[in-house]
Amino acid sequence: KAGMPVGPLALLDEINIGLALQIRKQTIKDLEAEGREDVGRVIFEHFKVLETMATEHERPGRAQGAGFFEYPEDGKKYLWPELRKIFPSTNDPVPFDDMVDRMLFVQSLESVRCLEGAVLRSVADANIGSIFGWGFAPLNGGTLQFINAYGLPQFVERSREMASQYGERFEPPQILVEMADRGEMF
Repeated sequence: KAGMPVGPLALLDEINIGLALQIRKQTIKDLEAEGREDVGRVIFEHFKVLETMATEHERPGRAQGAGFFEYPEDGKKYLWPELRKIFPSTNDPVPFDDMVDRMLFVQSLESVRCLEGAVLRSVADANIGSIFGWGFAPLNGGTLQFINAYGLPQFVERSREMASQYGERFEPPQILVEMADRGEMF
């Protein structure tokens, strides 16, 4: 419902939950080795879900036949029924619009950080890579085009709102704040 061709749980099953955990661990090591202050943006409670799935319940993903989804031989995948028992609903659900924004914003913010850190060489690399690389919502034109369309000042403001509610991973990078102040776009 966020415009992505594959939902986040299905995507995690496809790439392998264990691989996602390895990438996170390496990212933490790399950020700490660089003495970066933003290491907190990759250390948050939500990764306990992945650790629980991969280690406690031995459900690392589709290649092993078990992840967030069941993969029976008839080819009709469905959510693993035990998810509701292991991860029960809360009395304070996240509003739907916030869920959509959280998915789209965190990907866009990471693209800005990758561009800032010279991991990406161009805006086009970010936009094309995000659509074809992991299935960012194609109607948005890619992660950085999403920011342009949203409006940089408004994107910075919404990012800060989410950072206060959902953690520092939503804090906009300084380069984005400066671009918004100067009225620039990607």
